[in-house]
Amino acid sequence: MPVHLPAFVVTCWLLAMLPGAGQALMLRQTLTRGRRAALISVAGTCTGLVIWSTAAAAGLSAILLANPTAYAILRILGGAVLVFLGVSSLRAMRRSRRQVETRAVPPARGAYFAGLATSLGNPKAGVFAISLIPQFISPQGHVFASAAMLGLIWSLTTATWYFVFIAGVEHGRSLVSRPSVTTWLHGVTGVVLVALGAGVAIGA
Repeated sequence: MPVHLPAFVVTCWLLAMLPGAGQALMLRQTLTRGRRAALISVAGTCTGLVIWSTAAAAGLSAILLANPTAYAILRILGGAVLVFLGVSSLRAMRRSRRQVETRAVPPARGAYFAGLATSLGNPKAGVFAISLIPQFISPQGHVFASAAMLGLIWSLTTATWYFVFIAGVEHGRSLVSRPSVTTWLHGVTGVVLVALGAGVAIGA
């Protein structure tokens, strides 16, 4: 069974909060197509996360059960990835201008596929599924089932953040567009990710 479940949920939440292609899609869908299109995009995004985690679980179960050393290596690598994402977020905090996504927003009927494509095409999602999910699984027990369950939790946690984000965009359009808010988000998320990554790497 998975261990350190609260830490896993916190990690998923923070990664969902990181500004990126997925968040940009939700922002633009909400502002230009409305809540319904944004929520449909969330469904597509979460489908992609489940696909990532299921594919990773299929291969990881054999590796982790057969080689405890591989488990330790993945734990260290996973912690390093978290630290890297945290440092990247802190570096982004220093940017003086906001980056704006320039791709065209698809119509509402294509919102699901837009979310799915954004999720499957996001390398961070793949890295998380392959190298980070195992950090929160005990090598004893049913590894595949544990990894699949964590993937579902990852998907639901991400969806919950996007629901909050979409609601915030609807009720505070001027606030979410302020560079100061994005800067604060980068800073807080970066510090916590670095701390979590260090803890994961040392097996805390």
